[in-house]
Amino acid sequence: MDVINALGRRKASIARVYLQKGKGNITINHRDYKEYVDTAFMHHKLHQPFATTETEGQYDVTVNVTGGGINGQVEAIRLGISRALVKINAEYKSALRAEGFMTRDPRMVERKKPGQKKARKRFQFSKR
Repeated sequence: MDVINALGRRKASIARVYLQKGKGNITINHRDYKEYVDTAFMHHKLHQPFATTETEGQYDVTVNVTGGGINGQVEAIRLGISRALVKINAEYKSALRAEGFMTRDPRMVERKKPGQKKARKRFQFSKR
């Protein structure tokens, strides 16, 4: 098995995920994932696809991620890992889809409109 690559996106984050046989190491932007992401909840999010497919500790993950905040980046990585696992074994798809890991979350920040303070908030209206 060579290196399997997949793409994950969430909000403004884009994660390029590379999966290969290994011992379960996760590297994000040339740093260990525990150094890059500091909360245990985010660590759990990164391991969810492996726990669902019962492949924990079988693959090394290398990720290049850009854009957005840390939560969007972690969710983009999770989608990329899920897509890569499906490329390895198509039988994982139903289990990952049931957990919601195969669905790209389409919600994005709405753009700011001219003549308004933000996307929907208006400047204060004065009648007189």
